[in-house]
Amino acid sequence: MSNLHNYVNKKVLIITADSRTLVGNLLSCDQLTNLVLGQTVERVIRTSDDHEPSTEVPLGLYLVRGDNVCVVGLVDEALDDSINWEQVKGSAIGGIKHI
Repeated sequence: MSNLHNYVNKKVLIITADSRTLVGNLLSCDQLTNLVLGQTVERVIRTSDDHEPSTEVPLGLYLVRGDNVCVVGLVDEALDDSINWEQVKGSAIGGIKHI
């Protein structure tokens, strides 16, 4: 996971094994993919049949254990800032299955 060191001090989006979507500044990472995020928010995206708006829950400084990380990606900040996340609707992401 040494490639993640290129993402340090950049805004990343993480999808966890329990289907959470976290966005924050990657402050640190290690060889086990343990991640430390700053200014973290969790995006709770509602389904199209849910009348509640989607939300961003502020979490602040946040640690994600490596065994809970499914995807890490850089965020296009200009595009991300142009989106009204309260209006976004989507399908639930399924959990992982260990076999």
